[in-house]
Amino acid sequence: MISNFTPVSALAGGALIGVAVVLTMRLLGRVAGISGILHRSVDGPGTDERTADWLWRPGFLLGLVVAGGLVAALRPGTLPAAPSGLAPAGLVVAGLLVGWGTAQARGCTSGHGVCGLARGSKRSLAATAVFMATGALAVWWLRHGLPA
Repeated sequence: MISNFTPVSALAGGALIGVAVVLTMRLLGRVAGISGILHRSVDGPGTDERTADWLWRPGFLLGLVVAGGLVAALRPGTLPAAPSGLAPAGLVVAGLLVGWGTAQARGCTSGHGVCGLARGSKRSLAATAVFMATGALAVWWLRHGLPA
């Protein structure tokens, strides 16, 4: 549970995400969808893509990791602790299901929920509705539906 939530931190975080999305679209002409960026980073530059045009992807991902590390180092206690009491096998299954879902939806929450909705994409609206409903059902099931 996040105990240090404030409306100001949420607003600042949302604004930073918005700035990153706009800059990625304006400067690179690309959608800031993290699953797509990760997938194409692992694949490497394609035959029709120059290496210089590909390098922004690992740089973007590195920036996410470095920023998180800086926050953790400079503001200890700001980031929430990892959830305890969850079985490692369950976390692996959850991660695999999220990966499968992003592949089926052809994008993730950042690609569809932030970038796609802002562009007025009907496909992103449908994908966002599905993953929000699925997330709500999963939380309900984990909190109320499992036998004790």
